[in-house]
Amino acid sequence: MKLNGTHQLLAYADDVNILARSIHTLKENAEALVAATRYNGLEISADKTKYMVMSRNRNAGRNRSVRINNSTFERVDEFKYLRTTLTHQNSIPEEIKSRLRLGNACYHSVQNLLSSRLLSKILKIKIYRTLICLLFFYGCETWSPTLREERRLRVFENTVLKRIFGPRRDEVTGEWKKLHNEELNDLYSSPNIVRVIKSRRMR
Repeated sequence: MKLNGTHQLLAYADDVNILARSIHTLKENAEALVAATRYNGLEISADKTKYMVMSRNRNAGRNRSVRINNSTFERVDEFKYLRTTLTHQNSIPEEIKSRLRLGNACYHSVQNLLSSRLLSKILKIKIYRTLICLLFFYGCETWSPTLREERRLRVFENTVLKRIFGPRRDEVTGEWKKLHNEELNDLYSSPNIVRVIKSRRMR
């Protein structure tokens, strides 16, 4: 949306994000938004409205506060916008950590299904792709994970795949053994989570 002649306002339902390169411009745009909402009989919640300076300089905007119409907006270092964690340094690792926590919570809620003998391996893989993978792939086109982060994502995926495929019985000794990562990749026979993220980013 255009505000004061330039595209500086993102709005999705009642989630509004004002962008500005300076405190002065931010105040002007926020005042225009407050006036427009009042004209339409709406009101901006000061408790839910946050303010953040995004900069590579850690001390940027540290001592400044935004005050509009007798309301002071809280300054934060990170917040959620449309299910994505935004940080003042645009830190992707924090977003990946957040997705791993969500993925682990989802995995633990369905792990009984993934280890059930009543369900086929194909159905278990579909559960993994439709329930767990969707948490990771939302917005992953903007990620540029490091090798360490890629390793964490692969470790998580291998944990889920071990639950799906279970141990394998050795034909010679008759003992049950855990599958190695290479064996899991062969059984899964689909691009791993890191390759999917990279392909979405390239697309």
